Amino acid sequence: MKNTTKLKNILQLYSITLDMDEEAIHLTTVSKRTGSAETFTDKSYSVVIGKAFSHMLKQIKLENL
Repeated sequence: MKNTTKLKNILQLYSITLDMDEEAIHLTTVSKRTGSAETFTDKSYSVVIGKAFSHMLKQIKLENL
């Protein structure tokens, strides 16, 4: 799945903030439903999007149990 598709899916359930320092990219997601926040950090944009997408899928699975 392409990063743009993952980002589109993430944005349906989360508000995001992207930030970058000299060492890494920081992506913070805030759930539109619960208000809970998670931060993902890596040197690669693709990796942080992948981590956020994976977290989203896990949360959806937990909600449906």
